[in-house]
Amino acid sequence: MSDNIIEENSNDKYIVPALERGLRLLGEFSRDSRTLNAPELARRLDLPRSTVFRLLNTLEAMGFIESTASGKDYRLGMAVLRLGFEYLSSLELTELGQPVLARLCDEVRYSCNLVVRDGRSIVYVAKVAPPTPFASSVRVGTRLPAHATVLGRVLLQDLTLPELRALYPEDHLEAFSGSTPKTVLELFNLLEMDRQRGYVMGEGFYEASISTIAAPVRDESSRIVAAMGTTIPSAHIEAGQIDAMVQRVRASADELSRLLNYQPHSDSPGKVVTLRLR
Repeated sequence: MSDNIIEENSNDKYIVPALERGLRLLGEFSRDSRTLNAPELARRLDLPRSTVFRLLNTLEAMGFIESTASGKDYRLGMAVLRLGFEYLSSLELTELGQPVLARLCDEVRYSCNLVVRDGRSIVYVAKVAPPTPFASSVRVGTRLPAHATVLGRVLLQDLTLPELRALYPEDHLEAFSGSTPKTVLELFNLLEMDRQRGYVMGEGFYEASISTIAAPVRDESSRIVAAMGTTIPSAHIEAGQIDAMVQRVRASADELSRLLNYQPHSDSPGKVVTLRLR
């Protein structure tokens, strides 16, 4: 018997089945499945309805789910939200990044965001918005597809082509606009250009009327751990302001990287080149 099998078996014996089922149940709720009923959960989890009812009653008593007005469906409860905010507040990244983000927002006068990658999605972990009529639809906790967003392209830059293929095994990537890369190879070629440039700027890359400028945040291991960016209504961009905004976003991302003990190499990308993606 190999060492890997021994280690796997030894780890399995410490798993608590009831806890695992409860967490799997919570994981079934999402943006597309905001409410679910017991029969649907039993089908998804391949569990007896009686087991699902016990799990639901326990999670409801603890505030992790709550029943809807119909009494038949359930949705996530406030306890999940509290855990999410406790997680965010425990991150060194957000603690150090919030004041950097606030200063960037003061400089550019547009919404500024800090995001991390969770698999194929990006997750907004911090946001600062100025008091302007332009209101972004994203908020802390919002998840968007990594391959179809400017911020996501920043977070995918460390991946090799085989790693990208493992993350996206399908032949064609889901399209959200005319700018969305159609294949993994097309996405990889975009990432190669992004790496050389040192930042990403996209006009209408995910939403037609929205532009984003973003730059990578690295930690002491030199890996990209976050993306920092600003979101601008496309009609508000003036050609003479673009280079200055790119410089501010990159400087802020670099500042947060230094706070995370990143030591840049002498051959790090540094040249500012304006690229517009439609």
